[in-house]
Parts: sequence; C-alpha cells; structure tokens
Amino acid sequence: MQNPKQLLLDIPKWIFICAIIGILSGSASAFFLVSLEWVTQIRLHNNWIIWLLPFGGLLVGLSYYYWGESVVKGNNLLLEEYENPKKVIPFKMAPLVLFGTLITHLFGGSAGREGTAVQMGGAIADQFTKIFNLDNSERKILIILGISAGFASVFGTPLAGAVFALEVLFFSKINFKSIILSFLTAYAAYFTVEIWNVTHTHYSIPFVPEISIQTISYVAIASILFGFAALLFSRSTHFWGHLFSNITYPPLRPFIGGIVLAGAFIFLNLTKFYGLGVPVIVDSFSNQSEWYDFLLKILFTGFTLGAGFKGGEVTPLFFVGATLGSALSTIIPLPVAFLAGLGFVAVFSGATHTPIACTLMGMELFGITSGIFIAIACIIAYFSSGSVGIYKSQIVKGPKYKLYQKLHKKELQNL
Repeated sequence: MQNPKQLLLDIPKWIFICAIIGILSGSASAFFLVSLEWVTQIRLHNNWIIWLLPFGGLLVGLSYYYWGESVVKGNNLLLEEYENPKKVIPFKMAPLVLFGTLITHLFGGSAGREGTAVQMGGAIADQFTKIFNLDNSERKILIILGISAGFASVFGTPLAGAVFALEVLFFSKINFKSIILSFLTAYAAYFTVEIWNVTHTHYSIPFVPEISIQTISYVAIASILFGFAALLFSRSTHFWGHLFSNITYPPLRPFIGGIVLAGAFIFLNLTKFYGLGVPVIVDSFSNQSEWYDFLLKILFTGFTLGAGFKGGEVTPLFFVGATLGSALSTIIPLPVAFLAGLGFVAVFSGATHTPIACTLMGMELFGITSGIFIAIACIIAYFSSGSVGIYKSQIVKGPKYKLYQKLHKKELQNL
C-alpha cells in the first residue's frame, strides 16, 4: 500500500501529467481537425482527385509496411497494451496515423477521425512512462488518459470522452484514480481545442416527444434496428479486413482497394459517401435519408478500412445511425431529427459496447431533455448488436456477455 507521503507527492505529479497530456493531445487534435478540413476542401474543389485514391492507398500501405509495422494495429494495440503491457507504444504511431488519415480523406476514402485522435493521444501519453519511470499499473492509467484526451478533443465531448476511455476498457480492472484522472485529462484536451479556436460540428434535436408508452415502444423498435446496423458494421469491417489479408504484400491492399473504391464512387456517382460524410449527417436531421444510405456507408467504410486505409469508425457510425434513423421516420411516426439523433449515438453504442459513454455524448450534443430516450436507445442497441464490436481486442463481458452465453448454451442444448 502506498504511504501517505508518497501519495501526497503523487498528486501534483499526476495533475501535471494530466495537464500536459491534455494540452499536447488537444493541440494534436486541433491540428488534425484543421488539416482534415483543409484536405477535404481540396478534394471537394477537385473531383478528379478521386482517381488518385489507389496511389494514395499505396503510399499509406508503404509507409506502414516500412516504418509502421509495430503500430499497424492502431486502436487494438492500445487495448492490447492496456490488458497485457509489454512495451511503450512507439511515438511514431502519432505521425503515421495522422499522415495516413489525411491521405485517405484527401483522395476520398470513406473513413472517420476518432481512431486517429485516439491513437495520437495514446502514443503521446505512453511516452510519459519513460519520462517518469512508471510501472505497468501506472502505465495503464496513461493509456486511459490518452484515449480520453483524443476522444474528448476530436468530438468536443469531454464528459463522453472521459467515460468512453473507461468504459471501452471497463472489464480490464480500472482503479478509482483512473476515473478522476480521465476526467481531468478529457477537459484539459477539450479546452485546449477551444483555445486553439477550432470548432466542432453542431447537431440539434429541435423537438423531443413527450414520454409515453407509445413513444417508448417506437424508440425500442428503432433501437433494435440500430443494434442490427451496428452488428452489420462491425462484421463488415472484420470481413473486409480478413479478405484483404489474403493479399500477401500489404501495400497492395489499399492500392487494389483504392481502384475498386474510386471506380465505384465515380461510375455510380456516389460522391456523398466520400470521406467523413458530415454534410450528409447534418442533412439527415432535417430531411429524410434514402433507405439505402446507411447500407452503402457500411459497405464503403468497411471496405476502406479493411483495405488498409487509415481513419476511424466512429464518424461513419454516426452517419449510419443518423441516416438509418432519418429513413425510419417514413414508417415510424416520430420526428426525423429525433430519430436521427437517437440513431447517431445508438449505433455507436452497439458497435463499441459503450452505452454509458454514448448516452452522455447524446446529452452533450443534443441536450438533456432527450436524455431518457437516448439512454433507452443506447442500451437496447448495445444488447441487440451481437458480441463482436469494431475493436477486436476489446474485452466484452458484463450483462451482454452473460446474456449471449446463456443463449449459446440453450442453442447447444437444443441440438
């Protein structure tokens, strides 16, 4: 047990670490968000650039093959090092994933941004292991702080960011100190982005229905479908990743994938599935989306990431959820923005097994008045999204894990 004197000395040390990680990760995210907007504008004003997607993919593939083999696992490496610490995450993870994501978005790959911010935050945070000569238990705290800082800063949701970092690792032994420090770091990163005057996209649910049995029933039905969409998204990403692994020379994977993507985008005129797709997400809150939009985003994002392009899954999950919710408003008598908002966070909840963080994110983004419905949607989607999420290395236990175990045993008994 730590003696009182050492405990007192640790307080200023950890406050300093939280502040530095928050400032560095927040600054990295601010630079990333500005750079991402810059490359996106270049792509929007030069439609021909999509033809270069295969060569952009080859560039990403070569950079990881020759310099990034130790960090190619991305977010899964963070989860693995938390569960079974082996060696400090190389700092090169940060510039490599930043470069790879900007190239992916410059040439039109369908990907997100959270993975980049989280990996940069994790790589930055883990360097303090050497600086302060921390042991494995303290190193685990650093990884939590890096995830928290990256998520909070890239989305502008510090409360959700802090809880996400804890919840995604929830079944791997988290101590009380980690909880406090995660919140401190998340807010430090969030305010750093604010100081850099970098803005985030704003969404709103202008009208929230009154609580009634009928409304809750409609929300429950929609949430089951959100869970199924999350399941399909996770399975799609893993399927394409496994399929492309059959190509023995890794740099060729995004090159070949880029040829297929560029051809599909151009010849089928599917430009709204380029990049993040934020304009489509925003539009889904006011106009009903096409019923197939969410399916095509699942297809193209899974294909993009499976081929080896870089980015993240979360913003595409927002796209999938918001467009699915928007489309459901044609058959479910609830406001389009309300259903789009529920889908926005619920699909994310199901794909990452983080219903608490997603509920908090929904309230941070859309307001506390919709909190009850958001919580119902996130919990139901969490339970109906299957046992496999977007992160292969994530440990999934708890009530969901036990439920699927019971169902599996019943299936075996009936054979």
